[in-house]
Amino acid sequence: MTGATTERPILVAVANPEHAAQLVRTAGDLARASGSAVRIVSIVVKSRDSPFAVYSDEAIIERYSGRSRDIVDRAVDVAPDDVAVSGELVVSQSVADGILTAVERTDPRALVVGWEDRTRRTNAVLGTTVDRLLERAPCDLYVERIGSEADGVDSILVPVAGGPHVGPAVGVAKAIASRNDATVVLRSVVDPDTDPAAAREFLADAAASLEAAPGPSVRTESLVDEGDDVAERLVEITADYDVLVFGATRQGAIHRRLVGSIPRTVARRTDRTMILARDGETVGGPIRRRIRRLLPTA
Repeated sequence: MTGATTERPILVAVANPEHAAQLVRTAGDLARASGSAVRIVSIVVKSRDSPFAVYSDEAIIERYSGRSRDIVDRAVDVAPDDVAVSGELVVSQSVADGILTAVERTDPRALVVGWEDRTRRTNAVLGTTVDRLLERAPCDLYVERIGSEADGVDSILVPVAGGPHVGPAVGVAKAIASRNDATVVLRSVVDPDTDPAAAREFLADAAASLEAAPGPSVRTESLVDEGDDVAERLVEITADYDVLVFGATRQGAIHRRLVGSIPRTVARRTDRTMILARDGETVGGPIRRRIRRLLPTA
């Protein structure tokens, strides 16, 4: 594991070696744009009732972390050659706790994790680990759907409806577009209850955020769409794009408010590469405290 750095890295959590290339590629794009390093982490779970609970974390890493070490080594091997990369193993009672520990240790610019579609119904939106990270990771967070990779990237869609998460959304779109010489399309869908002037203002703010994001300039377009159903209209146009980047929203029930109904609806109905971006500055404040009181602490 080489290329360690004292600068704030892009942290990427990898739990399966088959997913390493996809997640590390996105982390590498972000690192390249911001002049950062990539830090890869894999979690070794030591539950309270595990027979390994009597061992120290150091002993567990030394003796029993073969698969997790292989995951990190493979992720390092597939990392881009033009960014510094390092890796670590973290022992924790859960994957979410371990990732949050790694975030606390490294103070990263951003965290990249993956999620897999689930067919069973649960109270979790993207899975219990990702849901917890969405609520608690105090840095920009990028959640990429596993298994849906674009075969070449010419165009990236960023649906825009205002809010604090537009900044990280256009940031990762710009980073991916820079590597692929692709176009970033900012698109706002206006339903009958939306003021078109507000949509144009959202687009102007998003374009300014994209221009200010780290990395070289990329081609951009801004479009206003009309549709009675925003999610349905977005589903219709996804076929025109290789990558979709959504900013997290605050719609729906409390436990779903950081994901939002529109990204979830689109995710169920498209096979495109999809990334959900959440701004780190939103972790805190009165809304955050109200959510925390409703969440289990275990």
